Amino acid sequence: MSLPYRQDMPPSGGFESIKYKRNLPFRGPGGIVILAGVTGIVTYGFYQLGKGNIEKRELIRERAWSRIHLVPLLLAEGDRDTYRREQAALAREKEIMKDVKGWEPGQSVYNNARYRGVDSIVVL
Repeated sequence: MSLPYRQDMPPSGGFESIKYKRNLPFRGPGGIVILAGVTGIVTYGFYQLGKGNIEKRELIRERAWSRIHLVPLLLAEGDRDTYRREQAALAREKEIMKDVKGWEPGQSVYNNARYRGVDSIVVL
């Protein structure tokens, strides 16, 4: 039994065209646009950095001048505090040693030249 010979043929109307072209989606801005954007951002950053440095310099200058103007007041306050503490210490010493005859508050307790320092060393 022999079947009749039948040749394989394309479909009527032909085959679909072969898609050989690349169909890539849009992948973002080009290199020049990115470079321009980065340049703009960096320029703005340097501008802000310059403004910040100017402000920091001004604050440092202001702090220095405020310290210069406050030093005499702080020294006077320290001197007043030292004087007040010395007077309070003398008053406490006077109160504590009131029963000791010949005690003078504020005087040195070292009555011997031996304890007065290098200049007055007594050689034995």
